[in-house]
Amino acid sequence: MLIKDCYSLGYITKTHGIQGQLVFFLDVDNPLYYKNLKNVFVFKQHQLIPFIIKSINIKHNQTAIVQIVGIETIEIATQLVGSEIYLPLTALPELKGNAFYFHEVIGFSVVDSTHGAIGKVVEVVEGSQPLFVIDNNGKEILCPMHDSTLAKVDRDTNTIHIHLPAGLYELYMDIEEEDSNTPN
Repeated sequence: MLIKDCYSLGYITKTHGIQGQLVFFLDVDNPLYYKNLKNVFVFKQHQLIPFIIKSINIKHNQTAIVQIVGIETIEIATQLVGSEIYLPLTALPELKGNAFYFHEVIGFSVVDSTHGAIGKVVEVVEGSQPLFVIDNNGKEILCPMHDSTLAKVDRDTNTIHIHLPAGLYELYMDIEEEDSNTPN
């Protein structure tokens, strides 16, 4: 399994008790979705190592107490503390409607309500204001991902329908807007 085919579930924060249990921080929206988790990949020494989960107890603060098959002492468990944990992308819960995973929309066509087809999503930049990076025949358009700009995600046609903020398309396409207040 390659890391590019996985998503980050969180990381191992510390040991728990003396029988090799670990505390996972689950960096996900709904930790309870993982209450029946059967296996996990641990990123250690630049590779993903598969582990089978013997038991998992989800706590209220996005943590879980986990017993991994074969890890039965605090000494062995300590070696995994600080490691990131991953699952295959295929294990992601299916999203519906306009909700989507960032990796899911790469390659989707983008249609603006005013300008029509404007390109394809080539990247999603994460941050306090996530952005679609759209390729329009070699020109890059950065579109904020926000409820006011996102109209519809159509998984059947791999298309995202948006409402670009006024003037944004023209800014990126070097098109001068006509201003009715400017004399000719």
